[in-house]
Amino acid sequence: MATMKLSVVFFFIFFFLLVVSFTNSCSAQSTNQTDVLAECKAGTNECNNKSAALRLKIIAIISILITSMIGVCLPLFSKSIPALRPDRDLFVIVKAFAAGIILATGFMHVLPDSFDMLWSDCLVQNPWHNFPFSGFVAMLSAIVTLMVDSLATSVYSRKNTMGVTPDMEMQSASGVNGGLHVHGHGHGLSVNKDGSSPDTQLLRYRVVAMVLELGIVVHSVVIGLSLGATNNTCTIKPLVAALCFHQMFEGMGLGGCILQAEYKMLKKGIMVFFFSTTTPFGIALGIALSNVYRENSQSSLITVGLLNASSAGLLIYMALVDLLAADFMGGKLQSSIKLQLKSYVAVLLGAGGMSLMAKWA
Repeated sequence: MATMKLSVVFFFIFFFLLVVSFTNSCSAQSTNQTDVLAECKAGTNECNNKSAALRLKIIAIISILITSMIGVCLPLFSKSIPALRPDRDLFVIVKAFAAGIILATGFMHVLPDSFDMLWSDCLVQNPWHNFPFSGFVAMLSAIVTLMVDSLATSVYSRKNTMGVTPDMEMQSASGVNGGLHVHGHGHGLSVNKDGSSPDTQLLRYRVVAMVLELGIVVHSVVIGLSLGATNNTCTIKPLVAALCFHQMFEGMGLGGCILQAEYKMLKKGIMVFFFSTTTPFGIALGIALSNVYRENSQSSLITVGLLNASSAGLLIYMALVDLLAADFMGGKLQSSIKLQLKSYVAVLLGAGGMSLMAKWA
């Protein structure tokens, strides 16, 4: 399990280094666009106010940190709020709403931002205006997420089933045929009526929680960095409100996944900490780099644009496959048309609300 996590982390580190090196090589091609680049660097805006922007950024750090912690922790206190327990209908509906938020984040915020950046007039015509890099990288990111998702599940499942004897497998098979729950000696092996093992399902929940957390952390740092580096108060004000809304309900979706993964308290605390602090950390980093970071520079546009595209692909895959499809094709929703309809409404409300936010941020 630790090996798989390290491999995922190393992949994203390698991808980031590749983006940075590619950025530096492409920046050298800018000599034939000196006029355009001069306009990009000299661009001014009447909304730029460094002191006022700094006050708004500090407010953003505090408010986003609080709303993030509330959102991700709310499902974890389901013992105090029985209606939010995983076996309750309200939990499924809230999770569907949060999945709609995550889906709209990928489609309506992160991916369009990537297209805007990589098709900016501040970048050279070749190759950035001649090929849809945003869509291409998002597609690759979704495929890589599928690979990580599948391989991690396979590795965890193999480790979990090592040592299972043929007698136990025969007991499990007979339990499936009889519609019974059979428990194996030594491993607590059990089989549900649909032939799935609760241990295998738990592993799936843990993989989903891990990959979803990784994707959220990546795009949260990028969003925070962009907000922290800008001095445009007209941009910051609506963005803070949108991020608070986004972090609250995205956190509820992640918190639900963490709850279903049944991690120990220490691991839950670590995941809550990273989710809650990545956006404020990105804002603080942006403030620190505001004197050298330029939103319209080639390096910034290419690096942030490609990272946004990769985050979009990951978030779209996770929302559609691991959150929505897994729940809607699961036994609980398949056994209740009424609950399905309520969950569809929740998905549409979540996606619609987050899509509406794209008008301002």
